Amino acid sequence: MMEKKYLLIPALFIVFNACSIFKSSINSIPKPEMVFLKGGTFTMGDVWGKDDPDATPIHKINLSDFRIGKYEITYKQYDAFARKTGRPLPPSDSLGRGNRAVVYVSWQDAKAFCQYHGWRLPTEQEWEYAARSGGQKMKYAGTNNIDSLSAYARYDDNSAPYSYKVGSKKPNKAGLYDMSGNVFEWIGDYYQFYPQKGQKPKWDSLGVQSVKIMRGGSFREPKYISATYRRVGTLPEAEEYDIGFRCVEPLNN
Repeated sequence: MMEKKYLLIPALFIVFNACSIFKSSINSIPKPEMVFLKGGTFTMGDVWGKDDPDATPIHKINLSDFRIGKYEITYKQYDAFARKTGRPLPPSDSLGRGNRAVVYVSWQDAKAFCQYHGWRLPTEQEWEYAARSGGQKMKYAGTNNIDSLSAYARYDDNSAPYSYKVGSKKPNKAGLYDMSGNVFEWIGDYYQFYPQKGQKPKWDSLGVQSVKIMRGGSFREPKYISATYRRVGTLPEAEEYDIGFRCVEPLNN
């Protein structure tokens, strides 16, 4: 009898701990991996052809150090956040969820996810600086050669019409994946029109303005939309099958 009692107690202890570990894993939110970028000065905008009026005039930007998501936020990460905060899960398709870039997420929900971790959405300046590997003269995230873009980005000619697993293409020189292509990425604060020479920029907070900015292109857009300077506007309520996001952690502020 004593031997059976002795054996039963550890068994219950093991079951209890297994349940606790399982419950903890269900309630935990996988934290996105971040990459550190040293701040600096760079020329923002269409420094190549100057054929995009939304990305001109080009202008100097000074940035402090920050960290930015190595990958776009995944279904796995967002689903855990949604369950924890009582939000509806974004729709998916027959291809499943997991480590695919999450889509069908509004600007408000993207912002809330970042804030949950103590972060925020990237500014346009931060996003472009990161996409250009620390402000280098890089037309696409990873290359200046459109003929080699397929190695770095998913766009209409090399992809099916759905979001892909993050990191399935090569990273840029900063070690960031899918800054060009896969899914559009929501942006935080921006200025609607780039400043003319000698003028100060007029800032437009995305908390006030009705039109929001996305960057990076997507699997359903042509190559040129994946350029690091391209800007696309939409409404904050938009929940589309090619719009996702990544977060930024500001430093030295």
